[in-house]
Amino acid sequence: MLRTHTCGELRIDNVNNEVTLSGWVQKIRDKGGLMWIDLRDRYGVTQLTLEEGRTPEQALKTARELGREFVISVKGKVIERYSKNDKIPTGEVEIDVQEINIQNASKTPPFVIEDETDGGEDLRMKYRYLDLRRGEVRRKLELRSKMANAVRNFLSDQEFIEVETPVLIKSTPEGARDFVVPSRMNPGEFYALPQSPQTFKQLLMVSGFDRYFQIVKCFRDEDLRADRQPEFTQIDCEMSFVERDDVLDTFEGMTRHLFKSIKGVELGEFPRMEYAEAMSKYGSDKPDVRFGMEFVELNDVAQNKGFNVFDQAELVVGICAKDCAEYTRKQLDALTDFVKRPQVGAKGLVYVKCNVDGTFKSSVDKFYSQEDLKVWAEKAGAEAGDLMLVLSGATNTTRKQMNELRLHMGKELGLRKKDEFKPLWVVNFPLLEWDEETERFHAMHHPFTSPLKEDIAKLDTAPGEVRANAYDLVINGVEIGGGSIRIHDKTTQALMFKHLGFTPEEAKAQFGFLMDAFEYGAPPHGGIAFGFDRLCAMFGGSDSIRDYIAFPKNTSGRDVMIDSPSVVNNAQLDELGIRLKED
Repeated sequence: MLRTHTCGELRIDNVNNEVTLSGWVQKIRDKGGLMWIDLRDRYGVTQLTLEEGRTPEQALKTARELGREFVISVKGKVIERYSKNDKIPTGEVEIDVQEINIQNASKTPPFVIEDETDGGEDLRMKYRYLDLRRGEVRRKLELRSKMANAVRNFLSDQEFIEVETPVLIKSTPEGARDFVVPSRMNPGEFYALPQSPQTFKQLLMVSGFDRYFQIVKCFRDEDLRADRQPEFTQIDCEMSFVERDDVLDTFEGMTRHLFKSIKGVELGEFPRMEYAEAMSKYGSDKPDVRFGMEFVELNDVAQNKGFNVFDQAELVVGICAKDCAEYTRKQLDALTDFVKRPQVGAKGLVYVKCNVDGTFKSSVDKFYSQEDLKVWAEKAGAEAGDLMLVLSGATNTTRKQMNELRLHMGKELGLRKKDEFKPLWVVNFPLLEWDEETERFHAMHHPFTSPLKEDIAKLDTAPGEVRANAYDLVINGVEIGGGSIRIHDKTTQALMFKHLGFTPEEAKAQFGFLMDAFEYGAPPHGGIAFGFDRLCAMFGGSDSIRDYIAFPKNTSGRDVMIDSPSVVNNAQLDELGIRLKED
């Protein structure tokens, strides 16, 4: 072995031990007759000390050849440090070096490999193998590993079986865009990389496996943002002979287990909220319920008073910001600018200050009397010292805009506390949503989601009103998991495909294997998938998932370290029977 101990292991009890350490040179401090070297490995940092007259000449000579990130092995005795460092676990000891061996030299790295680095994100992504040496990044991947083990332990204890499903599958038209893979053995035909193992886990239920899980890579060729990557990881699960509450109870238990075992946090209640209520009160299907500021619809008290902006609006909606009546004109203008940003898209903002003397001051005083504004305040539960903020327009658009404003105010007022976790199940989503571009309904989740039994009759008369037996787990405004009770009979599945615009022939060509399987005794079943990268980022207190992935893509979907995606040569294309379109 090239080491007897790691660089994070030695303590005061090890004084006088003869040890061998190996690692990377993080920092060198040469004072002439005295030299210190910080040696780093995955486990921590240990200080090495060398002194003329005490350290062997050969060791001193080798030490002066070292540079940052050289890989070395050292032998020496553990001694107590004269000047202790209480910022690191090994800070009470150092190594009195007797021998140094250079295992590999290093070029000077392009950025400092410490928690506080001088490297920008693009540079660090290009040299990701160096970035991964930084303790801050390593700790995030250690968290990921710890969470994966906790998931496996919990689900195995609950009798779930881990099964790997295929990566080369069939392309389907629903959902996000597929990554397609040409087949050399079958010219002109293509595999697709799975957006999820959905149909395979359902087939496992038909097979009698009863409880399945997999920590699985999935692929979607879609636009990226901080919490999206072209390849991502799911905790994918399915259960047989269950109803919705059985699934929710099981994965509520898993979520509690993760928070308790990884963060030491005891979660409170997991309330359940209808999708329609979430949209009405928060304008979002993943509301952050760490704070109030629920929406108040004001159509009945704000319209028909001569203010055309409100009179012509489909929805007039407000929120109450407690104790904000003292906002200055500058602060109110900043809020107006916020809602006018292209990402939000509102045309303007109306405010009402509830003054401490019982009067009201608003941006629409010439249209509304003090009595009118008092009625608004009563409806919104606004008291003296509070501030009302009001938007109007088309219902769905305005709710989304007000959701952005509510979240912004929550952040500004310090209400979105990172150390507070409020889980919520959102249930009974719409089964279908209308797409203006294609002028047809699409499945809001996927085509295998079961409609609520009491709504099935509406499929022919009011398909947009049919609710799905679907559910999302939301924590602090982030969707971390979603699933549904599945369709498990051929007749209902054929009806679903019909309402999604499939002809019987198209449905058979795309999903005939699943419908055929349903004729051989498919049990009632349902499941859920958690976004594992997103869950890791939440546990680590980050907004971006990239640092929780060893080798992530950038916001353009590129791996700048290996320069991928890249062109392939013509010989490969000829083998695949592919011809690129010429300019």
